[in-house]
Amino acid sequence: MSTPSLTPYDYMRAQARWHPLEYVFWLATILPFFLFPNYLSLASQIAITALFALSLDLILGYAGIVSLGHAAYFGIGAYTAGIISKYGFGDPIFGLFAAALLTGLFGYATSFMISRIKHLALIMVTLGLGFLVHEVANAAHWLTGGADGLQGIRIGKLLGIYEFDLWGRTAYTYSLIVLFLIFLVVRRLTNSPFGLALRGIRENSVRMPAIGAPSDAHIRKVYTMSAAIAGIAGALLAQTTSTVSLGAIDFQRSADVLVMLVLGGAGMLYGGLIGAIIFLVARDQFSGINPQFWYFWIGLLLVMVVMVLPNGILGGLSQLYRALMGRRST
Repeated sequence: MSTPSLTPYDYMRAQARWHPLEYVFWLATILPFFLFPNYLSLASQIAITALFALSLDLILGYAGIVSLGHAAYFGIGAYTAGIISKYGFGDPIFGLFAAALLTGLFGYATSFMISRIKHLALIMVTLGLGFLVHEVANAAHWLTGGADGLQGIRIGKLLGIYEFDLWGRTAYTYSLIVLFLIFLVVRRLTNSPFGLALRGIRENSVRMPAIGAPSDAHIRKVYTMSAAIAGIAGALLAQTTSTVSLGAIDFQRSADVLVMLVLGGAGMLYGGLIGAIIFLVARDQFSGINPQFWYFWIGLLLVMVVMVLPNGILGGLSQLYRALMGRRST
């Protein structure tokens, strides 16, 4: 007798159920406070970068939108938080909302162009947008500081109580909480009918309107949300380091976050988080061993992962887990 297939509602509810390993992962994020107290500044950078990777995963891993200029939104968020703090609005929470609003508006404005372009042209357009924003920030020296970086950033105490210390305790706590809250929102979003529609658009955007899913409208929505999340990540960087430079908006940052997704596994939510951890820890260790040629080892690591695990580290572990569970059931 055949078992009845799952309804779409039951499928989404099953996907939304938390796996025990997810609890383990988030509990492990507390360990740096006890095991690596001298590396909390690095841990805060990992949390911020993981949030940035999560924003790219939302459009690349789920909607299939390849972007080589996503750092534009990260940089706009960083400059927004830095500039408003320079002129007396140094409250961190206010800075996050301001960065999310401005980058969301810019993301929505550019999403109309993104939703109309496909494949190789899309890569070129996103790359061009990144270069345009970078040069605008460079030219507007009176506002952004140009190549010298933004000067006079004054970040206030978090909630009026907690000051950003040199050891990174407040920075890591703040970044980790923001990362977790936004992750909950994105997790819920991807396990909803909207998330299923995004997967359908990734597989075949032409056929989706035939079943009542407006592809262009969905792309505009998810691109706007992705831009806002990237802006929040940029604002976190500005607030926790009290510095903003053109490095926050250059091509290298866009390329690095794409490498993180490839390492961790795109379209899996945790792929960007795992990729950010591996990439930044590897960069920290390799640069200590060989300060001049550490990118060689990053490249070697990337080649090895792609050759052995085409779906990324998390994708490979998921396949291994399913294989083991399949053997147990037989």
